[in-house]
Amino acid sequence: MMGRYALVQRSEVSLKSIMLVPLVTFVLALLGSMVLFGFLGAPPLEVLYRLLIDPLASAYNISEVVIKAAPLILIAQGLAIGFRAKVWNIGAEGQLIIGAVAASVIPITFPESQNVLMLPAMMLAGTIAGAAWAGIAAALKTRFNASEIIVTLMLNQIAVQILYFLISGPLKDPMGFSYPQSVSFPPVAMYPLLSDDGMLRASASILVVILLSIAALIYVTRTFSGYTLLVGGLAPSAASYAGFSAKKAVWITLLIGGAAAGLAGVGEISGPIGRLQPSLSPGYGFAAIIVAYLGGLHPVGILLAGTFMAIVYVGADGAIIDVGLPSAAPVIFQGMVLVFYLASFALVQYRIVRIHQEARA
Repeated sequence: MMGRYALVQRSEVSLKSIMLVPLVTFVLALLGSMVLFGFLGAPPLEVLYRLLIDPLASAYNISEVVIKAAPLILIAQGLAIGFRAKVWNIGAEGQLIIGAVAASVIPITFPESQNVLMLPAMMLAGTIAGAAWAGIAAALKTRFNASEIIVTLMLNQIAVQILYFLISGPLKDPMGFSYPQSVSFPPVAMYPLLSDDGMLRASASILVVILLSIAALIYVTRTFSGYTLLVGGLAPSAASYAGFSAKKAVWITLLIGGAAAGLAGVGEISGPIGRLQPSLSPGYGFAAIIVAYLGGLHPVGILLAGTFMAIVYVGADGAIIDVGLPSAAPVIFQGMVLVFYLASFALVQYRIVRIHQEARA
């Protein structure tokens, strides 16, 4: 008797099952990474130690975790608000770049300034620029029904080209010889470091991230606007019947996502980088999408998921040097997380049913 298998949607899905999805994803991704890297000659237990324990074994490593967690969490908080409303912003990487470029104009124009308002002005400029860049997708979506996925994805490449042009010409350090980078920013353009001795690179940008995460939690759980976005995502017909505007939801969510990504760009140039340069992000805008979903699109979950991803990133960087992992190890881990998350989430939502040929006949 032959048969085939099909996915049938479950009539009920428990909250416990949904909450277990991120945990199962993490475990499977770690096990998969250990097996894969083991085939490449890296001792599995050594890999596990480097990925999870070593990043928390010293103050310096913890500082590096904080540096990577800050942009991941901030961008994911902005994206998650849109994802809850089923508005798919894939352009956070470009919005981060545009935010960083706009903010950089201020210290590059006034490199000798000692004005303490420079950093707040940069944060404002980066936030507005990131939102404006995402606003292009919102305008095309609401005016021409253009796919925000395609538009935001294409805007990423345009942002990269704008950065390359500016950093090689108008914003290039005239004393930088042939290397495309800006002048170093003055101290008033930098986030204060969390340690007084200057040995650790983590800055106060993480405090901004925590405050905005609290604001995101209040917005999605305690405000009418956050409620309408959620209803619009879960039941568009009901939201439309209740008078909630779909176009307004597109604008709000894309502007929030763009603003968060733009502010994350300021955190990079005013934190660990300290200038405008061709490489501003190792892919924070894309990795934040994974963080948002691993965190269950909830602000608290995103804090935990972003921290975990940052730990693995720092651990993978160390393992590349100490254990000999391939340089693509962080990307491989990201891919495993995404695959296992989608598989786990699908199995929570659906069950596998065998359909016999006799039944089909």
